[in-house]
Amino acid sequence: MPENAVDTLLVNRYVDGVLDPDKEMLGPVKDGGHIIAHTAPGCWGPMITPCIRGGHEVTQPVYVEGAEPGDAIVIRIKSVEVTSLATASGNDKPIEGRFLGDPFVAVKCPGCGTLYPETVIKGVGSGAIRCANCGEDVSPFEFTHGYTMTFSDKGDVGITVSKQAAETIARDGKEYMKTPEHSVQNPVVTFAPHDLVGTIARMRPFLGQLGTTPSRPTPDSHNAGDFGSFLVGAPHEYTSTQEELETHRTDGHMDISRVRAGAVLVCPVKVKGGGVYLGDMHAMQGDGEIAGHTSDVSGISHLQVHVLKGLGNAGPILFPNIEDLPYTAKPFTEAEKASAQKLAERFGVEKLEVSLPISFVGSGPTLNDATENGMQRAADLFGVTVPEIMNRATVTGSIEIGRHPGVVTVTFLAPESYLKKAGLFDLAKAQYG
Repeated sequence: MPENAVDTLLVNRYVDGVLDPDKEMLGPVKDGGHIIAHTAPGCWGPMITPCIRGGHEVTQPVYVEGAEPGDAIVIRIKSVEVTSLATASGNDKPIEGRFLGDPFVAVKCPGCGTLYPETVIKGVGSGAIRCANCGEDVSPFEFTHGYTMTFSDKGDVGITVSKQAAETIARDGKEYMKTPEHSVQNPVVTFAPHDLVGTIARMRPFLGQLGTTPSRPTPDSHNAGDFGSFLVGAPHEYTSTQEELETHRTDGHMDISRVRAGAVLVCPVKVKGGGVYLGDMHAMQGDGEIAGHTSDVSGISHLQVHVLKGLGNAGPILFPNIEDLPYTAKPFTEAEKASAQKLAERFGVEKLEVSLPISFVGSGPTLNDATENGMQRAADLFGVTVPEIMNRATVTGSIEIGRHPGVVTVTFLAPESYLKKAGLFDLAKAQYG
């Protein structure tokens, strides 16, 4: 790793779908420095590009000066801007006979048997992605219900378009999706899906992938407890045990819509330098990403990174924008504090807690597993019991779904004393005043 750290690093290179701690990182960037990244679309484009081995095409990781395993990297999301003019998405169905165990990771040509084949595009529609070696239709996925969406110049809404418009977009897919020059993915608009026509959707872009590099080679879309479970006992080269998955993952693939401009994310460091990476920008998404996919777009993001020594967090911690907090987890107003103080005096409560919001990310094969994981992470960091976290999340917070089937946030108001002991009070105070 070069010795001279920079204040600002521009990133426009991507991994082949695998986050590998043994591969060279970009940078280093200074502690307190900035990362400006041009990201490629996630999900569908990489999913129909077999040479990408992870289901996404995230940025090459960045080395952050001074970050060591056991530390955390605080990522302040300064801006997230969509550059695509259009995209396509929808619910997926794997096509049997075209992959080895996992269609996101190990695509196999049904014609010549080549694993991770190179491809060419011939025409438009679901059969357009062809093996460069034998010419066979090689896409491991098809739409069960899909749409093509274009975005307003103002960046406020998108609309789904007709078959004719979708095919016009498909014939010039890279230009409409503004695919970055170093990206190798096939543009998903090539499929020209058009099952929804005339649907309006509000835009609020965020990063579906943002985090630090896991401590063993991991397909990027599988760097979380839900999709990561597909690696356990898998028949391909990225196979894992459950213990290895728990040890090495960093949960960078969250699909939490609150990970947007203005939010602060605190990521665990499991390799020297941290290896900050990002991608899978979404133009909009409701909680759960229940279709499995949403409007993946190219975009430009600005992050600022700080090293937090010795935090030891097992997974990401999120400080969302105040408007994204559950009603029960918002900081108390002065009027509410005054009412609480009157109650305290009436019932002899000598001291009321001073508290601030915090969200712990949990992931697992199911939403129940993810919730238990998030609560355990919170309990471990604060040195309290899971039942205490359960009570706090019930009356001063909420469990919110990031991605179905297994990413959640466990959000609650944490006592000032807990935050100070963990070293997170200054972050919470700066975010929420």
